[in-house]
Amino acid sequence: MHEFRVEDIAHAGEHLLDELNSRGWSQAEFAGILGRPVQFVSEIINGKKEITRESAAQIGAAFGTSPEYWLQLQDGYYLAQQRSDSESAARLESVRRRASLRANFPISLLAQRGLVHPTDPQRQEQDILRLYKISSLDEHPEFALAARRSNATEPMTQLQKAWFVSVRDKAEMQSAGVYSETSFRELASNLPQRIKSPRDFESLPIQFAGAGVKLVHIDTFPTSKLDGCAFVVDGAPVIGLTGRGKRLDKVFFTLLHEAAHVLLGHVGSAPIVDETDADNGPETNVEDAANSLAARWSFGDGLPAAPARISEAWVDSVADSLGVHPLMVIGHLQHKGLLNWRTSLVRGAPTVTDALRAWN
Repeated sequence: MHEFRVEDIAHAGEHLLDELNSRGWSQAEFAGILGRPVQFVSEIINGKKEITRESAAQIGAAFGTSPEYWLQLQDGYYLAQQRSDSESAARLESVRRRASLRANFPISLLAQRGLVHPTDPQRQEQDILRLYKISSLDEHPEFALAARRSNATEPMTQLQKAWFVSVRDKAEMQSAGVYSETSFRELASNLPQRIKSPRDFESLPIQFAGAGVKLVHIDTFPTSKLDGCAFVVDGAPVIGLTGRGKRLDKVFFTLLHEAAHVLLGHVGSAPIVDETDADNGPETNVEDAANSLAARWSFGDGLPAAPARISEAWVDSVADSLGVHPLMVIGHLQHKGLLNWRTSLVRGAPTVTDALRAWN
């Protein structure tokens, strides 16, 4: 689209003077035609008075042109002046950059989480460049979504990206020992028999770090519907949890699932991002393998056949024989469709939200 430049155009008053000269009208004659004082016409011609909607309509009526023509001449000139002013141009560039920040990144949410500056746009931009590891706001980082998607190449949503980079940022600030697959396998496989209450979650980051794995909790972002992720940063496996679901068994099984991804060699530069509500897709085999390993750690060869009426006594007996929390048995039965999600057996079920936040 053509842009007016100051050197290309004259202000509307000069165009008005040209029209008068072409008709041989004096300013006094034209003022009489308009029913206006001569000073009114003189000030428009000299650029001292702006053309209003009313005066544009009068001038247009006198010359047989539209009012818009005269308003556009005036606006084009003033816009060109504005563009040529360095201070004005700098202010407009700031507006564009702030708009770009808001359009491409969830600034308000990241500011609430303390990850970007709450008010200063320049510092917000610096924080975003650091957090997303990009050199310009024009870059659009993509993180391959390798799990539970109907389209394996579908990009992550803005909120999913924000949550992932938040996990990565926090993981980079943590220390961990050298990763030992043997140590981590032993730790992960024994966890179901060791996690019996929310308090048992509190020391997990230290235990994982001892095996060379960084364990991070970042509260779920609204509408992102993520449960956890697994990836590698600087050679160290990282597991991130949102805590979505809150219930001990739900969050714990997500943790086991992500640990299985690590031990099965599924993680690399692209994160495995797990979403409970996602549709099955091309990566189903990867997810099934992680689920199977996590279930084997928890239930060995599987649960015994469930009775027609599943009672609390039966659940407690099975959990006791496996050495796991009863909620793990209940959650597995619910996942298999053998127990209603609203069963009274989960009334008063312990949650791990406070324990996860204690990691911070």
